[in-house]
Amino acid sequence: MDNEFIQVNTMNMVQGLAAMDIGRDYTMADWMYEKLKEQIVEFQANLPDTVDVWVQLASFGQSVLMVVDEIGFQNPDMLYFYGTVNGNEAQLIQHTSQLNFLLMTQPKSEPQVKPRRIGFCADDETKED
Repeated sequence: MDNEFIQVNTMNMVQGLAAMDIGRDYTMADWMYEKLKEQIVEFQANLPDTVDVWVQLASFGQSVLMVVDEIGFQNPDMLYFYGTVNGNEAQLIQHTSQLNFLLMTQPKSEPQVKPRRIGFCADDETKED
């Protein structure tokens, strides 16, 4: 076999692979968002109304508790967490490779108020204030 034959066949094979519908790209942020959503919805599903959901973040050299109201994403690799930290508005911008947090519950400070749960931005929109 000569090199020209190998190069042409290799190029044809690469073009064929590029033209194939290889399905979902599991490295994109939308897939991570869907997996997070599944886990959080399952975590929240059977919680009593006496607790709020919190997220403990451990990527700042210290532990930070964040009340997450919504989660969004932007492909290829960014996740956005909207909520409050110590009563102040906060937004965490997180690369998918750095994602690491702990879902936890805490007794509600105001029993008469509806329990806090994490919501999700629509898959095709970004949170706009």
